[in-house]
Amino acid sequence: MSEPRTDAAVERFHATNGRVSGYLGLAVCGVVLALAIAGWSTGRAMGVAILAVLGLLLTWVVMLRPALWATARDLVLRGMYYTDTVPLATIDKVAVGQVTAVTSGGKRYLSPVIGYTARQTIRQRSAADKPGAKSASAVDTYQVFVEERITHLAREARDTQVGEPGVAHRAYAWPEIAGTAVLVVAFVVWLLVL
Repeated sequence: MSEPRTDAAVERFHATNGRVSGYLGLAVCGVVLALAIAGWSTGRAMGVAILAVLGLLLTWVVMLRPALWATARDLVLRGMYYTDTVPLATIDKVAVGQVTAVTSGGKRYLSPVIGYTARQTIRQRSAADKPGAKSASAVDTYQVFVEERITHLAREARDTQVGEPGVAHRAYAWPEIAGTAVLVVAFVVWLLVL
């Protein structure tokens, strides 16, 4: 019998911002790319096509690639060009502001997936200034739920830990990095040749 996978997601935290804008951005870049291909030439259309593909890639990288999930042993924070894997047992603190900040072993890891919008931040500050105001609970906002849930998972991992928890590590998203670099260079070359 094989051992159960420990890298499978136990809990995924959905994004609190940017997904609809990301899909809309992909659609717009796709339409621009289709129009550039329809009027194909090595002149303007080629430059527009390169920019459209770069726009597609950057929309994916900035708005849709970032994700946050927990496995049985780790918290995985996938950012734009890298993925941080932090053992749950080493997490000291979790704070959700405009982004989610996780502190582990004196290092801080950030995820843009879960965060408060500017409107929510202003509303919270004005509510906190009122006399007798209570702080938000996990029932009130998803951000508080995520903060409390990750804290709970970290505490649980420390309590059930056997052996060393491991160390945090970062893996770079080389296809996205290479694609961005190639498209930027291609656009610069197109500008110089034009």
